[in-house]
Amino acid sequence: MATPSVRHTTRRWQQRLGLAFSSVLLWATPATSAEQIVLRYGPLEFSVAVESLEIYAAEGRIEPDLSDFARYLNVTQLENLRNALTTRIDLDAFILSQFLYSPQGEAILRQLGELIQTQQGEPGFYALRSALLLAAADAEQGLTALNILEKFPTAGITIDSALALAVVNEVSRTVQQTNEAIAAIQAAAAAEAAEAIHFERDLRQAGNIPFELLALSLDDRDRDRRFPVNLYLPQTGSRAPLAVISHGLGGDRQTYAYLAEHLASHGFAVAVPEHPGSNAAQLQALARGLTSDVTPPRELIDRPLDIRFLLDELARDYGDRLVSDRVAVIGQSFGAYTALALAGARLDFAHLTSRCQGSRYTLNLSLLLQCAALDLPPEDYELADPRVAAVLAINPLTSAIFGPQPLASVQIPAVAIASGSADTVTLALAEQIQPFATLNSDRRYLLLLQGGTHFSTLGASENDVPLPAAVVGPNPAIAHNYVKAMSLALLAVELRGQSELQPYLSAAYAQQLSQTAMPLSLTESLPAVGSVLGE
Repeated sequence: MATPSVRHTTRRWQQRLGLAFSSVLLWATPATSAEQIVLRYGPLEFSVAVESLEIYAAEGRIEPDLSDFARYLNVTQLENLRNALTTRIDLDAFILSQFLYSPQGEAILRQLGELIQTQQGEPGFYALRSALLLAAADAEQGLTALNILEKFPTAGITIDSALALAVVNEVSRTVQQTNEAIAAIQAAAAAEAAEAIHFERDLRQAGNIPFELLALSLDDRDRDRRFPVNLYLPQTGSRAPLAVISHGLGGDRQTYAYLAEHLASHGFAVAVPEHPGSNAAQLQALARGLTSDVTPPRELIDRPLDIRFLLDELARDYGDRLVSDRVAVIGQSFGAYTALALAGARLDFAHLTSRCQGSRYTLNLSLLLQCAALDLPPEDYELADPRVAAVLAINPLTSAIFGPQPLASVQIPAVAIASGSADTVTLALAEQIQPFATLNSDRRYLLLLQGGTHFSTLGASENDVPLPAAVVGPNPAIAHNYVKAMSLALLAVELRGQSELQPYLSAAYAQQLSQTAMPLSLTESLPAVGSVLGE
């Protein structure tokens, strides 16, 4: 049973979901100017005039046909709805066009088009795309819900209310399960941290070992794949343990420079490759119309192979300065998938087919990337590398691509998974918490950043796309410090054999690091709660 705080959080998310869903519904309406929205529930239909929404947005007056909907909302929700109708999103029409014509953008439109239909009851795929692009190109009004209504190319819109309700109920159930899981994890972490331990070191602080930064360019001719690498080499006079950092979709070599510098200052060599099919340049190419893919499906295979090739090259050229036969891989999002694939998680095309064909309306955006693997030949890809001894996977995507027991095939000694409770890209429950339960590694750690988002751990880069504060979440410096401290402890224990730092990989140290704005919890095993595992 959910605690009062969990129930409160669940209700709050349900309320936000309802408003967000209402906004999406209102976004799907006509360029001759939609005159009405028809809500269809079985044989019954209810109509709301678009003019009534316009009056409410401008004056706050609720017309009779809107009152049936409005009576289900409280004062705050009504005000939020009013703001949502006129809030402008500044998004370049050409960039939006490139995304909406990409396979990933079209997948989203197909799903919404089944729910939000034309006046004649036909799928709203093309009408939605037209309305979104016309509104984005309108310099005066811009991309707002009301302007999309005005640009929708039919006189009305039909919404399948029964299907909409099923979607809301399913998402609400997932939110509730996630909140219950998070509460159970926090309780377990608090119990594990009950024993008082004195920690003398602050692993967030930089070390005092100087290092040099080398800019490398690698050319894998067998795959016709060229990519740059930043190599941080500490000046220790001996061979340094090696960590590899794999960025997420749209990242680059600067995204985790703060972490690379931190580890290098403590005597670790750090290699940061830039994956050419899923880096910032790839998204810039999409925005300029030079490619039609957010990322090509082949990138799911090429990323792990990049790192295998990188390890070969480092062993050959820098074997006298670093240890490349026992390494750690740190990755975020797509990079976390990369790390887990190298650790032995295997692609499961049978499960992927079943999951992707059955996933109709979901807030799990990572499925767009995972399901793209179905465009690959369904082969038994060998992506694991025996040199990988430890992994830190931050916000990984795992649920569909790795099968029903996603991480059961990972056999390396140590795996840490970091999850953000407010991650709306790779959902915490499906992509991190439930998969964590299938790990067989001797040492496993689940880190939970309460209030952390998909972007909380990212560092600054000159190629950054500005994100709203609500998307980034609480002060990123807090998450950066968590990652620096826990990464250093993991690498010191697993690569350098510093057993005296093992206590730092504990609930007690996480509790000491924890900041109120984004509390940190660590547990080494999931509590025996059915809803945590989705049972």
